This record gives sequence, C-alpha cells and structure tokens, in this order.
Amino acid sequence: MDHDTAIIGAGPIGLELSVALTKRGVDHVVLDAGEIGATMAWWAPGTKYFSSPERIAIAGVPLLVPNQEKATREQYLEYLRGVAQQFSLPVRTFTRVLGVEQVGDGFELSLQSSGHGVGGPAELARSHESAGVTEKLGCKRLVLAIGNMHLPRMLEIPGEDLPHVNHYLQDPHRYAGRRVLIVGGKNSAAEAAIRLYRVGAQVTVSYRQSEFDPKRIKYWLLPELKWLIDKGRIGFLPQSTPTEITHELVQLAPTDCDGERAPGDPQEVAADDVLLLTGYIQDKTLFEQLGVKLVGEERKPKFDASTMQTSVPGVYVAGTTIGGSQRRTKIFIENAHVHVDRIVASLMDEPPPDEREIPEISLPEA
Repeated sequence: MDHDTAIIGAGPIGLELSVALTKRGVDHVVLDAGEIGATMAWWAPGTKYFSSPERIAIAGVPLLVPNQEKATREQYLEYLRGVAQQFSLPVRTFTRVLGVEQVGDGFELSLQSSGHGVGGPAELARSHESAGVTEKLGCKRLVLAIGNMHLPRMLEIPGEDLPHVNHYLQDPHRYAGRRVLIVGGKNSAAEAAIRLYRVGAQVTVSYRQSEFDPKRIKYWLLPELKWLIDKGRIGFLPQSTPTEITHELVQLAPTDCDGERAPGDPQEVAADDVLLLTGYIQDKTLFEQLGVKLVGEERKPKFDASTMQTSVPGVYVAGTTIGGSQRRTKIFIENAHVHVDRIVASLMDEPPPDEREIPEISLPEA
C-alpha cells in the first residue's frame, strides 16, 4: 500500500477531512482530476455563495471577506488554497482516477494525468489528454468526496449540442447586447437571469411550471426576478419547455400544471445564446466499479450514517457525494462538516462521535 487512506476529491469537505487526518497522523493522499475546488472553478466569475462565510469555513480556519458579506467564487477558492498550504496537505491536483478495484485488503487506483476536473464545460467533451493509465496507487481505505454536479441533466432534444447552447453560465460579459433564452426555474436560472439583464442582455426565461417555487429560489433572488419580470425587463414564458434548438430559434412546447408536455401550438423564440440550466447529475463510475450499492431514484450511495462507510467495507463517502443526483438539493457544504468527524472516528477505530457535541445547522442557507 502506498497510503493508508486515499481521498478522491479536493473540494471543501475533502480538504477538511485531510486536515483532520493530518492532525491525527494518518498517512493519506488527496486526489483530484482538476484544481483545488474544481467544481467552483467553472462557476461564472463573481458568483456568490448562498451560505454565509461561517457556514462554509473548514477546519477551524475563519473565512474572512473584505465586505463582511457572502464569499465570492474567487474569495472561496483563495481560502481553500490557503487552508491547503497552511496545513501542508498532500493534495495531488490534475490527477484523474480512471478506475478503482479491490485488491486483497485494500484498493488499487488507476491514475491518469488530467487537464481539467470532473465536471463543468470541459467535461462535456470528455477530452482526456492522456491515452491511458499513467500510474497505479494502492491504499487501505478509500473516501469518495467527489461531489454530485458532474454532468448537466440533458434534455435530449435536437440542437442541444449547438455551439451557442450551454449548460453552464459563463462570464456574464460575453452575453452583453445578446438575446439570451434561459431554460430553468431554480437558483442557477434566477441568478443568471438577473446578472445577464444587468450586463445589458435581452433575457427571456422559459420554465415548465406556471410560477417559481419560493422553496427552490433564494429569498433574496426571487423578489428581484419577479420585479424585473413584472416590469417587462425580463421576459417570462411559463408552462413551456424547449423541444428543438436551431442556430437562430428555439421551439417551445406548452406544458401542463405538472410541468409535463401538453397539447397546443408551439411557439418560437429568437435567441443568440441558450442556457439550459436544468440541473446536474452525478458520475457513478467509481461507485459502480467498487460495487457500492446505489438506492432510490437519485441513486444515492448506501452508507452507515454513524461512520459514513458504504456497503463496501473500507469505502466511505463524504460531502455532497451522499446526495446522489439531487433534484431537490438537501446536502450542502454547511451540513456536511459532520461527515469528517464520523469518518475520522471510524478510521481510527474509535466510537462514533456524540452527535450532541457536533454543531447542527437547523436553518440551512445553501
């Protein structure tokens, strides 16, 4: 074995677990196909966290921002880099885990040099730079902190692969002066609509429901979006869903009150850019290779909540990984810190932590 424990994923919870293992003297390595915080790296510049700094700070290190408000993408990435440097964490970035299998009492990981993380626009092309496995690595225990936003939830309609169609918001500046159709009705769609309107884009939102669900859009975003729609500054096409995209037009079909296709004449909307912000799914490859049991419609990994160990002995899950392909997001950074304490106790062969001593987030912001 090269290491006692391997953590796959250098996001916030993966790094927080690495700090805890470092303090306990556990030999380990953190692997990520991209940079530290790779998921956040493909967010649009200036994107703000929904959670306050206290809730997404890790390892007891305060997250300080200049204006005492919610941290931006750039500020949080800088913070994560600082934590990794402060504790000299054994992080190997741009190292993709192509495969994993059980060997004896441990696991063998097949690694590959990578040019980008698992997820984001680059992942759609599946452009792995190396031809194959470049290294083998052995470990006794394995922690999957891989997250769950690896690939967009595809609509499977003609034209979805056109160059002006994207499942990720890019730098808002590029949309200035352009006609943008946004498909979706949750946080990402609401925030994109507001930001693009403010840079001078002509924005229209298509949503399959008749109105926005206040439980699925943050309370400070929804009033802004509804006001802009009421004033005619952002177009809104409720109970509609795209069925075909061309270089100049998007065809929208009517939906019923449940958001399902309904009879009726389609309408066409002119668009220079189309943002399909319809959610994301988790890459299940490593779970399937290991034989981890996946349950429910969202195919969540089955695990023991007191230890975070999955159905495969020696394999643990942490962070948003446990949520599978969440349709209604319930697992965030802020309510996943407890996973670290549970995993460390299990790895050290100690009793599970007393949950009463772990701070509980009773009112999640994320």
